[in-house]
Amino acid sequence: MSKRYYTAEQIISKLREVEVKISQGISAAEAIRSIGVSDQTYYRWRKEYGGMRTDQAKRMKEIGEYTVKETCSRVIAGQRDFEGSITGKLLSPANRRAAIVCVQEKLAVSESKACRVIGQYRSTQRYELKKLPDEDILTSRIIELACKYGRYGYMRITALLQAEGFHVNHKRIERIWREQGLKVPQRQKKRGRLWLNDGSCIRLKPEYKNHVWSYDLVFDKTTDHKTYKILNIIDEYTRECICTYAARKIKWAEVQEQLAEAFCSRGVPEYIRSDNGSEFTAKKLREWLDRLEVNTTFIEPGSPWENGYIESFNGKMRDELLNGELFDTMFEARIIIEQWRHEYNTIRPHSSLGYRPPAPVAILPTEYQCCKNSLSAL
Repeated sequence: MSKRYYTAEQIISKLREVEVKISQGISAAEAIRSIGVSDQTYYRWRKEYGGMRTDQAKRMKEIGEYTVKETCSRVIAGQRDFEGSITGKLLSPANRRAAIVCVQEKLAVSESKACRVIGQYRSTQRYELKKLPDEDILTSRIIELACKYGRYGYMRITALLQAEGFHVNHKRIERIWREQGLKVPQRQKKRGRLWLNDGSCIRLKPEYKNHVWSYDLVFDKTTDHKTYKILNIIDEYTRECICTYAARKIKWAEVQEQLAEAFCSRGVPEYIRSDNGSEFTAKKLREWLDRLEVNTTFIEPGSPWENGYIESFNGKMRDELLNGELFDTMFEARIIIEQWRHEYNTIRPHSSLGYRPPAPVAILPTEYQCCKNSLSAL
């Protein structure tokens, strides 16, 4: 015969029934037998719930469940003190397992009660995570890439690992990423672009390579608090950074010199987009571009969002490079900035290109054959 369990409300109701029968002149032994329990059980119930109302028992149950949930919340929040109030979310099964174990230690409750309050299946609680053979190697490589590219999220790290030959998807990388406590950059709200077909400079959409270029200036300071400028030139269609020229002063003559060098190596674009800075609106520079049949398009004053491609690139440069580097001299700044430009073009996965770099390094046929022979030997 299975043992029957009673809730606190049922126990209080039976205690009240015994009290009523005793008040009617029935002996205590007969009244106890009428509720179907032994004398020991009755007196144990009366010691624990005597004089208590049903609503008070219900409140005690809620307080107990709240204590369990509160403890779990503090475990997830990483806090060891149990004073005050705090909220936390128990989302993943791993977090729930860790919280329930800690609750059992802190409150001395059973596993079944903790699982019932938290809403965790006991089979899930006792599940042992199976580690894949390459888990440690993959984890160490993720940490290395995260340290090297501190502002990359797990999606770009996934693209880099896939390029290295790891057969993984972004879900597994995200799981390891969160387990190791790595930072996930905050997502920004996506905004659609309004492209018109009127040929205006503001709505000119790049359609092929060397169709539309953009250039702009970025300001920064060296350790001696002296300002320097960086001239950035990109191809809006391929997202490739063509030039990152750093100098203390950049005027229209330096802009013309960098453009001439880019035109000789990459060809002449049909359009070049910029803001209304004096370096770009200079009369001599515009006349020189007109002679080369390059159409100059200028955004509206005070509207940097109309030059979104170069502004996005400037933000990535500042976030991934300038905010994390201290340059003592201009020579050092030029070397590091040029090195970052090379990594941006050949290594860094670009989200708008399907997480592929704008200009990946091509492997020569002889190099490809050598790599293939090496893999075959393994």
